[in-house]
Amino acid sequence: MSHVSLQLDRLNPYVIASPKQQSHLAISSRINAQHRDGTVILFYAFYQEASHLIKQLDQRRPPETERPTTRSFMGEEAAVPAAVSSAASAPAHVLLICFPSQGHVNPMLRLAKRIASKGLLVTFSSVSSIGAKLAAAAGVTAGGDGSPVGRGRVRFDFLDDGEPPNPDLDSLMLHLATAGPPAFASLLARQAASGRPVSGVVANPFMPWATDVATDAGIPTAVLWVQSVAVFSLYYHHVHGLAEFPPEHDKAARFRLPGLPEMSAADVPSFLLPSNPFKLLADAIITQFRTLGRASWVLVNSFAELEADAAAALPGVGPPSPPELIPVGPLIEMEDGESGGEEVRGDMLKAEEECVEWLDAQPERSVVYASVGSVVVLSPAEVAEMAHGLASTGRPFLWVVRPETQPHLPDGFLEGEGKNGMVVAWSPQEKVLAHKATACFLTHCGWNSTLETVAAGVPVVAFPQWGDQCTDARFLVEELGMGVRLLRGGGSSAAAEAETETEAQLTREAVRDAVEDAVAGPRAEEMRANAARWSKAAREAVAPRGSSDANVQAFVDEVVRRAAAKAEVLQAQPSPSSAEALVAGDERQAAGRVVVEGAC
Repeated sequence: MSHVSLQLDRLNPYVIASPKQQSHLAISSRINAQHRDGTVILFYAFYQEASHLIKQLDQRRPPETERPTTRSFMGEEAAVPAAVSSAASAPAHVLLICFPSQGHVNPMLRLAKRIASKGLLVTFSSVSSIGAKLAAAAGVTAGGDGSPVGRGRVRFDFLDDGEPPNPDLDSLMLHLATAGPPAFASLLARQAASGRPVSGVVANPFMPWATDVATDAGIPTAVLWVQSVAVFSLYYHHVHGLAEFPPEHDKAARFRLPGLPEMSAADVPSFLLPSNPFKLLADAIITQFRTLGRASWVLVNSFAELEADAAAALPGVGPPSPPELIPVGPLIEMEDGESGGEEVRGDMLKAEEECVEWLDAQPERSVVYASVGSVVVLSPAEVAEMAHGLASTGRPFLWVVRPETQPHLPDGFLEGEGKNGMVVAWSPQEKVLAHKATACFLTHCGWNSTLETVAAGVPVVAFPQWGDQCTDARFLVEELGMGVRLLRGGGSSAAAEAETETEAQLTREAVRDAVEDAVAGPRAEEMRANAARWSKAAREAVAPRGSSDANVQAFVDEVVRRAAAKAEVLQAQPSPSSAEALVAGDERQAAGRVVVEGAC
């Protein structure tokens, strides 16, 4: 007889216990466990409870026909658990956990498809309410094997987190912070119990606890920064006390950071300013920055050619030194069909595809496309002025007005002065931007919309509201040279003094003038040329062997390498041949380890 120490997988402790049993083990005063190099040391004081647990598990063992064959382990014959064998032979499994908003779902799901196309199994997850919305709008089904995408698959599985008590943002953030961690731990447990243990996790900056849960489970994690490198630099300097921004009321003050142009307080993400009303959201981002060291990778939805100066300057920032940023964007839908998975979409509102047919009937470069995204809310007065302004351009327009905002449209608008336009609740935006009829994009400058218009090569009318939109608008207009600002109070400017009109009201004249400047103004041709140049660079970055495509492949290769190393460890570990073997050890070693008696 020989004594073999009982080894349990630190990365997937849920293989041997259900969440309820884990909880029982965690709270029992009679159980004392220590993790040392993956060894769980069970002390004699609670061996009877361990016996009870293992007997329960033994009852769930597969029939004899499904039980594994034996293999040699250090000269002995030891059984290879079926779950371990299947996990070792399965493709690496990456799980993406996403903040519940359309602006986060889009890039995360597109990254999921890029990773899957390289041959991995990818699970996309978010809160349960997002699962319901995706099911209704995009036909998403949770569970199962998912859909083929390239050489891999994408599937969906959502947290069992319940609902926040109120629909406001602060209630959501508190709900995520309290219900999120245990629900995410349970989700990871379900994957392991189903024979697809997670090899790597990709989390959002607004959910810092996801990185903690995965890291504590021994699963390597990446953070996907869903904003620009420039915004990352602004946050990093702020969080670590490396820069001080001018007061908001000082309109003339300017500051510089390494790799960034001269900026004002109006160009800073509003979450970092004293007037920010979303304190819990800002706190979540700041917490993520303070714990970035726990992540193995920091991926960013940008591309090297777009923000070369900002990216090159970051390694010299500090102390502390920032992590390496790995550009994997622009995270847009691929057009060449190489990746497949066209049915895997993340729309939380059902897109009105008939608007593309409407575009087909419009002259080339004639349509003004307007959308302020999924979160920005315009006041009733702003909706009315926007409506009159779009109509007064004399150009056909396609305007996204979400259902809750449509009651603010002027009475009889589409039948009267707006008869040349079309209003939809949600659009297939990338198709719209790629359409030859689209002349310009009136946008709130969210980073997804910014990258989509850059990739499409469409000039912009920038109308930022808050958050990183302020920074994005500055770069679109002044650094990339592909748009104009829509100013409240009237007029437009390619280098707008936006801070002078913050409290002013939007007017129809301002909308009309800004659109005219973008489409037919004195710099319109130059802006179109700049947009075309950036579009070419964006497409090349995500094409096979492009800069971002190579970074995605390198990430996948490293996840696969780590998963393979983990599988080797799993296969090298012995397992007890019966439940009683765990507690049939020599009681003379009561003060030491419980050992498994194995036959020679």
